[in-house]
Amino acid sequence: MKRVVVTGIGTINPLGNNIEEYFAALEKGVSGADTITRFDAEKFKTKFACEVKNFDPTQFFDRKEARKIDRFVQFAMVATEQAVQDSGLNLENVDLDRAGVIWASGIGGLESITTEITNYVTGDGTPRFNPFFIPKMIVDIGAGQISMKYGFRGPNYATVSACASANHAMIDAMNFIRWGKCDVMITGGSEAAITPAGVGGFNAMQALSTRNDDPKTASRPFDTGRDGFVMGEGGGALIFEEYEHAKKRGAKIYAEVVGGGMSADAYHLTSPHPNGMGACKSMQNAIEDAGLKPSDIDYVNTHGTSTPAGDIPELTGLMTCFGNHCYKLNISSTKSMTGHLLGAAAAIEALACIMALTKGIIPPTINNFELDKSIDHKLNLTLNKAQKRDIKYALSNTFGFGGHNSTVVLKKFEE
Repeated sequence: MKRVVVTGIGTINPLGNNIEEYFAALEKGVSGADTITRFDAEKFKTKFACEVKNFDPTQFFDRKEARKIDRFVQFAMVATEQAVQDSGLNLENVDLDRAGVIWASGIGGLESITTEITNYVTGDGTPRFNPFFIPKMIVDIGAGQISMKYGFRGPNYATVSACASANHAMIDAMNFIRWGKCDVMITGGSEAAITPAGVGGFNAMQALSTRNDDPKTASRPFDTGRDGFVMGEGGGALIFEEYEHAKKRGAKIYAEVVGGGMSADAYHLTSPHPNGMGACKSMQNAIEDAGLKPSDIDYVNTHGTSTPAGDIPELTGLMTCFGNHCYKLNISSTKSMTGHLLGAAAAIEALACIMALTKGIIPPTINNFELDKSIDHKLNLTLNKAQKRDIKYALSNTFGFGGHNSTVVLKKFEE
């Protein structure tokens, strides 16, 4: 199979509006959580989230265009433009029939849905809907808008598997290149669900933290006091490219994408299997797909959402998968800083893995005050402070409601 490398990266997320800001905040252990500004959340159980800061759509789109695309697509377009520019691709030299876009979102245009239905219900009953309502809210439109902007005529679709979505997108993008079907793929994910319906819906499930008195420490994976996840928003984009194609044009290469794995818990609507069997199988499948052994992996970026039900099963599955090698791993949850970007989570977490591979800095799990007593204290969860370590292989997990599990393996680039 063909080799797949990452030649461009971009992001807009709660820790930064570009890669440099994001990586700096990860290294420092910064929390992106604060009081919600997108709407008045005073009557909600959760009044805080990890919002994107200082984002003005009119800096990137003219006003007419901005009104035609939902916030999740705006994030997709901004992150992708950064990644394309970073890649140095000259589109005139790219076979656009062999260039595709696979873009993820777990929910899509929730803000547009909320706005249009609210306007209808509070109006006089006359069905006055925005003509762009449907193409603003459908989940696949991120991929469609990106392909239209860059003229990519290859595979073009969205992957939707709740919080596992972006890893599924990257796995599919990797495979199109490995199979020799494409030369270049834009992949990643975006989400913009910090809306009354998003926060209210997750509150009703008792999935969100309600630590309103101290938002910045609310996302605390593996901590005994964790009480739910913190919602985040934003997007992350990666340019995947066939190695020889990238080498021929002298591209800089961040990392190699070497494996992907998937599985299903087949267990519960929202809770993971308590023994982590689905998580373990996803990791095993990814490691096998990469042609590696568990002992080859150096760093695991966990799903680690900070929920009472989710964190322990993942670590249980991890210990089953890696055995005694668990104690040689660096393990961390960057959701402690970014919050949970739902369908876009895997995209920015793949970027965190790239930071670890290229800079030799493992991003920390912040906000750990007292480790859950059921967790093996000999595990290196990279608590509260980044650690320096030269690593070769990083593994990134994401798991979604419905029992969807997906894992990607990235490698430090070598000729």
